Amino acid sequence: MFEGANFIDGRWVPAVSGETFERRNPACQDDVIGSFPASGEADVRGAIDALDKAAPEWAATSPERRAAILESAATHLESRSAELIAELVREEGKTTAEATMEVSRTPANLRFYAGEATRTTGDTYPAAGAGLVYTLREPVGIVAAITPWNFPLNIPSRKLGPALAAGNPVLFKPSEVTPLMGQRLVEAMLAGGLPPNAIALVHGGADAGAAMVADPRVAAVTFTGSTRVGRLIHREVGPDRRVQLEMGGKNPVVVAEDANLDAAAALIIKGAFGLSGQACTGTSRVIAVDAVHDELLERVVAKTEALSVGPGADTGVNMGPLASAAQLETFLAYVRAGEDDGATLRCGGTTVGGGGFFVRPTVFSDTTPTMRIVREEVFGPLLTFQRAVSLDEAILLANATEYGLSAAIVTNDIAAATQFASRSRSGLVKINQPTTGMAMNAPFGGYKASSTQTFKEQAGPSMMGFYTLEKTVYLNPVA
Repeated sequence: MFEGANFIDGRWVPAVSGETFERRNPACQDDVIGSFPASGEADVRGAIDALDKAAPEWAATSPERRAAILESAATHLESRSAELIAELVREEGKTTAEATMEVSRTPANLRFYAGEATRTTGDTYPAAGAGLVYTLREPVGIVAAITPWNFPLNIPSRKLGPALAAGNPVLFKPSEVTPLMGQRLVEAMLAGGLPPNAIALVHGGADAGAAMVADPRVAAVTFTGSTRVGRLIHREVGPDRRVQLEMGGKNPVVVAEDANLDAAAALIIKGAFGLSGQACTGTSRVIAVDAVHDELLERVVAKTEALSVGPGADTGVNMGPLASAAQLETFLAYVRAGEDDGATLRCGGTTVGGGGFFVRPTVFSDTTPTMRIVREEVFGPLLTFQRAVSLDEAILLANATEYGLSAAIVTNDIAAATQFASRSRSGLVKINQPTTGMAMNAPFGGYKASSTQTFKEQAGPSMMGFYTLEKTVYLNPVA
């Protein structure tokens, strides 16, 4: 069994209280992965004390050196890829194919952000007379990164990478569901040459997260998780500090009358049931026009019933377990809600034996916009079908949600595609692609309750703006 630790002031240490929590394999609850510190306010305060003292030295480190460290950390992750894939499958429940993709994407992220260390520059502006007006980009200060369990390497690398590239010390709290992956990422950073006092790792749950957000010495908070928690963080941070929130989604796929139904069914299945439906960009709603609704529904149900559910390490498995007992309970509650509200359960909705949190992927039809399974984020393998009389109505139904993260359309009509892209109230629009799967060099973020919308998490020309302060300098060469 792995004995986890916090990393504070350059040392691996237990929680001040001595309390711990266990993480078990979601595919086999008898398999204990490890024990980790159950951190609280005292641990967070000690971590921030150390980061605060070290901040000036890390900020003064050359961009070239910061870039080299991230490059070296990426190489270290690649050298341990086989081990990390196995651990990710065991800790989070991904299939081997899904874990392989994440483990390969993470070092690529770090290399991308390493380049940002040397590309983050200021600007010059025309000035009257002999003077010069220019801007400087400076580190914002201590960055608190609070990350989810569904991509426990990929998402943290998209926060730690740019924060460190910009010269900020980082206080990192991985999800208590995937603490081992969080610790492995910090180990890679240290192996890459990151100064020990430039990063702190604090394990634990809501108490640790709340203490991080409440401390005024934390200059910026970057969070990916639920909308409910994101709103609490936003209120706590206030106007004097920065916050970047990537939150929930209720992502639709609109299927037009001219769509290739085999292609539509395939991308719907991939978006809805990949990662066991536990992705913020996962497909949760299908809105099909009358002419294709029934035939598409039958194809999706057939493909869903053919999916193999089991431990992610097993050959031929399409969908692993849910990540935790809480996820399982929530999923089953939504299945009951769908039935109670009058939706038709077409397939799935049941647990699968084997000693883990396994469920059958689920499809409901005859759903309406007022039903909970249509309105609320399930974060599990549950898909709803709605019928639309026209493309216009389908777009209206797609937008009829408090969320606005990812939306897709399947069509061969370029006019329909561009109309959908223009009218969709979503930060990400996919045309003939699943709602999941994003480029590392493109902006990522949602509308409405899916994001704060002020700062994008991942790439784009303004990405480093969150991690830096812009200072305008007026220079007159003659006193």
